[in-house]
Amino acid sequence: MILIVLLAVLVSYLIGSLPAAAWLARTRGVDIRTVGSGNSGATNVLRSLGKGPALAVAVFDILKGAASVWLARALGLDPAWAALCGVAAVIGHNFSPFLGFRGGKGVATSFGTILAIDPLVGAGAFVVGAACMWLTRFVSAGSILGALTAVTLVAALNRPGWLSLTVAFLAALLTWQHRDNIRRLQAGQERRLGEPK
Repeated sequence: MILIVLLAVLVSYLIGSLPAAAWLARTRGVDIRTVGSGNSGATNVLRSLGKGPALAVAVFDILKGAASVWLARALGLDPAWAALCGVAAVIGHNFSPFLGFRGGKGVATSFGTILAIDPLVGAGAFVVGAACMWLTRFVSAGSILGALTAVTLVAALNRPGWLSLTVAFLAALLTWQHRDNIRRLQAGQERRLGEPK
């Protein structure tokens, strides 16, 4: 069983590390690491390549997290191990060996992971995060607020400890990945979605 767990975590990391944004941008003659924020994620693709490519990348990144959880379940692993596989996918996305251990900020992959583990918590986080993005046009603020909403919902719904730890870790990692955005928000320098550079 330990060998199966280790294999599932490794495969999940590799699934998460697949850099859809970088690969799609490359087909357009663009190195996503050298444009915009330099992140290999849907938001940077949106600003650099447009809505269609961004949507494709977002869906792919969400599925990376969800697929890792589904894989663990298919292998008969306990829910806690399935959650660990989802976390491994997020880490793979953020620190991809295909991009020199760089990547995105893990928003979509974290969402896919949480949605696959607990659809109610995932849906709640999405609604709050998306509403914040729509009202403020700050993707970073919406992402962080969505993550904090997931933490709050897990506690309010009295979910198991392993799920609380999983969501708390993902929220902390997501917030850390947005540390530069937080500084810009505090300084009033964060770029809004659709705003010229």
